[in-house]
Formats: sequence, C-alpha cells, structure tokens
Amino acid sequence: MQRSMLTAASRRCTRPSQLASRRFLSATSVTRAEAVASPAAPNVGSVPPPQKPVGAFRGGIVGFLFGFSLASSYAAYYLLDEYKQASAALQASVEELQQSTHRVSNHIRRIEAVEKDLKALRDASASKEDISRVRAEMKKLYDGLHVEFLDLRSHVWGIQQDLHAFSKKESTSVRVA
Repeated sequence: MQRSMLTAASRRCTRPSQLASRRFLSATSVTRAEAVASPAAPNVGSVPPPQKPVGAFRGGIVGFLFGFSLASSYAAYYLLDEYKQASAALQASVEELQQSTHRVSNHIRRIEAVEKDLKALRDASASKEDISRVRAEMKKLYDGLHVEFLDLRSHVWGIQQDLHAFSKKESTSVRVA
C-alpha cells in the first residue's frame, strides 16, 4: 500500500524541489534539516556505548540450553527411578528363586532318602525266587516230617500190637523191677 502511495506521489511531484520536501521513511524532518543546514557540523551530544541487543539467536541458544538441561535432568530422574524399580523387581525375583531352589533341594534330599530306604528294603526283602525256594524247602520238610510221623505211628502201632500179643500169651503179672 505504501508503495502505491509513493508511486502516486512521485507522479504528482515532477520537480526536484518537491522531491526534496517529500518525507522519507528512513529520515525524519529534524534529521533532514540538520543534514541540510550544516552537513559538516559535528554532533554536540555524546554517543552512548553500543548495547548488545539480546537477539533471537542468543536467546534461542540460552532457551535451548535451559530446556535441554531441564529435560535432561527430568530424564535422568525418570531413568534413575525406573532403574530403582527394575532393581527392586530383580532383587525380589532373585529372592524368590533362592526360596524355590531351597525347596527343590529339600525335595531332592527327601527323594534321595526315600530311594536309599527303598534300596535297603529291596536288599532286605525276599524275591519271588527266594520265596518259591523257601516254599519248596518247607514242603520237603513237611513231607519229611509227615513221613517220619507216619513211620513213628506205624512203629507205635507195631509196639501196641506186640504189647497186646505179649499180654495175651502171658496172662501173668509183669514185674517191674
């Protein structure tokens, strides 16, 4: 819009004096008057020392560093907290593993004791072959005793028969000396 105004003003002002009196955006009327009145006159006021403006670049770097350090400290805190939680969980699982290992080792000891007792019982007990052998021996002994009993009975019967026969032949008294 200003450009369109300048072009319109420059069309109206065709004389150089009119162009000089025209107001520029970069200079005020006071500075133009000083420049026209005494172009070589020194400036009486003191020049203030140049101030370093806080520019967007420098402010951006400071803001970036502040934000980065803040985010880094939060991340370090969060990471440390996560590390503590993971460490506690790992410690709990290690303790649980120790307890289960202790239980398993107790079970293994009991199983070994039972196996030892079973082996002792197996060694002390009789097998089927031993039982059948003992049964056969008992049968032989029983048969032998039965035969001896029958022999003894037949012997006793013979003695009774002899005693009856002897008592019938001699009806006399028997002297016992």
